[in-house]
Amino acid sequence: QVQLVESGGGLVQAGGSLRLSCAASGRSISRYAMAWFRQAPGKGRAFVAALNWSAGNTRYADSVKGRFTISRVNAKNTVYLQMNSLKPEDTAVYYCAADITEYSIIPPTDESSYNYWGQGTQVTVST
Repeated sequence: QVQLVESGGGLVQAGGSLRLSCAASGRSISRYAMAWFRQAPGKGRAFVAALNWSAGNTRYADSVKGRFTISRVNAKNTVYLQMNSLKPEDTAVYYCAADITEYSIIPPTDESSYNYWGQGTQVTVST
């Protein structure tokens, strides 16, 4: 079992920055691809960013490219999402997820590939 706990969400003005953290426990996530998804009010959950076990491959949704950066520190069993130049349309609950396929080269972007999920953290961007 892998437990994931997100933190770092909050209220920020448009143009501001936030850094989300996802702390894993139960087992090491160093061999797994990790991702962030988000769910805006009234919408389904959508892919945001993912990285493979070594952080050598990353993928981003077009809407966040150039503004968001996903990273990981395997020694801390933690994944991060640095969000810059935030927009009101980034308002959502952000979820961290783990894909327990070991040593995958290309991290998946589909929700169904991820086995463990956190409870989410709210990000609200005001105008």
